[in-house]
Amino acid sequence: MENDTYPKIPANTINRYKHQATYDADFIHSVVNNTSVLHVSFVPDPSTALPIVLPMIGQLGLYLGNETIDEGAPSVYLHGYVSSRLMRLADEAVKRGEEGLPLCVAATKVDGFVLSLTPNSHNYNYRSAVLQGYATIVEDVGEKLWAMQLVTNSVVPDRYDNTRVPPDNAEMQSTRILKMKIKTASGKVREGVPEDERKDTKREDILDTVWTGVIPVYEKFGDPVPGPYNRVKKIPDHIGDFVKEQNKAREEYCTAATKKPAPLKRKKAGEDL
Repeated sequence: MENDTYPKIPANTINRYKHQATYDADFIHSVVNNTSVLHVSFVPDPSTALPIVLPMIGQLGLYLGNETIDEGAPSVYLHGYVSSRLMRLADEAVKRGEEGLPLCVAATKVDGFVLSLTPNSHNYNYRSAVLQGYATIVEDVGEKLWAMQLVTNSVVPDRYDNTRVPPDNAEMQSTRILKMKIKTASGKVREGVPEDERKDTKREDILDTVWTGVIPVYEKFGDPVPGPYNRVKKIPDHIGDFVKEQNKAREEYCTAATKKPAPLKRKKAGEDL
């Protein structure tokens, strides 16, 4: 990664709707870290070459506890169980002398349904990211604890320190953290109003009968519901504040996206938009 952007190579270059593509690291990392479920793809058996996609909890971060572990670039940390196939395959790849298990991690946020004059021009407002790299099991105890805290706090900020910590020996033994070093990544984003072809926007009969616009789409958290053995009467601030702040921020972002201009196409000679 150079100058906070991922270099374009054949593996990550976007060919369709290039005007919506981005290789900006901050944008890509933000999409990953604001997506509750990541979709992780890998090939479990090279002899059949049939890929599998798993929904997983993960987070992107940079571990600074040991300079020999990281090389100044963030990695994707995925939380899993000790005996899972994914962990076993990653371990076997390293034992064979490989860089790690090849993975593809995808994250998507849908921000709006874009309703236009014709079915063919309907769209989504969205943010997406696709990252590729090689994954290994985190063996360093310090990095593992740091990653467990990172993933836990991605659910609700400060949640880790507001629970029974540190994890006990049984929890440490049963939990595995998979670390994917990013080799390449790309993102796409669409914001804005509907966009139709001139042949349709010139027809008064269509304009008079077809509603066009954007329905904002955002995740909204409900009021926290106490569990059956909860004894804490007041909802902790780290939970209550998180719910309020996130609901407000998500609604504001998606609503603002509905009013932006449609993405501008910049077509060059021979380019496929």
